[in-house]
Amino acid sequence: MSVGTRWSSGDEPPARLPQAVIDAVLDVEGELAEQNVDTTMWYWTLTWLESRPVVEFDDGTRIDYDPDTDEATVSQSDDLTDD
Repeated sequence: MSVGTRWSSGDEPPARLPQAVIDAVLDVEGELAEQNVDTTMWYWTLTWLESRPVVEFDDGTRIDYDPDTDEATVSQSDDLTDD
């Protein structure tokens, strides 16, 4: 895994991301804005795992990308645990 970059909520995602991931980032931010969640101090973190982008938001939202289907999957950190 290699660290890519961080950017603030509301800023433009890195252009090197696949469009499906950029769309997912914008959808997440849009949903939070509709819920009146203040994300002004939140950041996205981009890492690369096996040459695939993995994007995580400060609230635990994670976006994974499948290049075979060109799809981004959005999950919450609590969705990833087996309680």
